[in-house]
Amino acid sequence: MSLTEHPAPLIGIPVRLSDAGAPGADHRIGEANRIFDDVVALVRAAGAEPVLVRPHSDENALDAQLAHCRGFVVPGGGDVDPALYGADPAHPALYDVNPAQDRLDAAVIRYALEHRRPLLGICRGMQLLNIIRGGTLHLDLPETSVAHDAAPGDEWAVHEVALSADSALAEVFRRDRMPVASGHHQAVDRVGDGLRVSARAEDGCVEAVEAFADPQAPAPTAWTVGVQWHPEAFVPDPELRLPLFRALLTQVHAQRRAEPQS
Repeated sequence: MSLTEHPAPLIGIPVRLSDAGAPGADHRIGEANRIFDDVVALVRAAGAEPVLVRPHSDENALDAQLAHCRGFVVPGGGDVDPALYGADPAHPALYDVNPAQDRLDAAVIRYALEHRRPLLGICRGMQLLNIIRGGTLHLDLPETSVAHDAAPGDEWAVHEVALSADSALAEVFRRDRMPVASGHHQAVDRVGDGLRVSARAEDGCVEAVEAFADPQAPAPTAWTVGVQWHPEAFVPDPELRLPLFRALLTQVHAQRRAEPQS
């Protein structure tokens, strides 16, 4: 059977849990819920079948659902609870801290890491990946020469990032610099164990992390990439939307080929 004849692989995506219509809800909640749909569409456009992962009261039931997924995408959303990395939970810049969302996203990330399934973390997804690996975040980025959050009336801030030459990102995009769509007020501070920085903005802000191979590990590390920007955005260039999702699917197919045939 050829690769194209295989059934579409299942890619798990944890749903967004915050209610954009709740009284006093931050406008960014609605934006995160909307771009979630764009992420789902891009997973499908890359040739996979999205699986919307929802919370389960039974941890075994959640694991059973995740076991059917060949890879995972953890999208953007509100701020991760600072208590998870020892920071101030009362910081005034925080918004939409949702413990249920943290639990769901963390369960997906941990499953991907433990079972060595390809994983793409976007914005919040990258930040939580870093926290799970023991890293920390800047609670609120200071103003610099780079605009990381959109100006009033704009959907995104656009700036360039520099990609590390030997990174998975450089292999995906075949370039050392690229423009990205940005919309965040937090970023990685201390990098988590087993991760390395693979892209930075001009002001030094960490824009991407990825897992690196540990020669002492008993099994190879799966493709694990986190980006601070939003590849699902239509700016700055629609051609930059699909490559990361295709790369994830390429890794899924590579794992399939490497598995023993029954």
